[in-house]
Amino acid sequence: MNEETFPGPIQIPVATANEWEKRFQGDTTIEDASKKVKAYLIPRKSLEKVLELGTEAVWAYIGINDDKQKTLLFNGAKFDDKTGKWVNVYGIADKDDNCEGGEEVVYDGSRPSPPF
Repeated sequence: MNEETFPGPIQIPVATANEWEKRFQGDTTIEDASKKVKAYLIPRKSLEKVLELGTEAVWAYIGINDDKQKTLLFNGAKFDDKTGKWVNVYGIADKDDNCEGGEEVVYDGSRPSPPF
């Protein structure tokens, strides 16, 4: 990943996103201050795609991607009156390099700072 290829694929299959979230939950490394993520650069397209879901809210999950970088994963959220809880609403993939068309996805493409 480099600055010229930002944002890269923004559609992340739900199964991959779940792996990334589990990786973050299991991460016990301690970061020194110079490497601690302070901000994320988020592509506009990721935000637009999650807002197109028309939900009342948006979940932002933290994950660790395959490049071992912390990332934000976005999906819609709606309130379920029956359970009294907020539930995930996923996007449906357009066919791209990362997903099969019609597959449930979350949106990413964010870059952590540092290192970017």
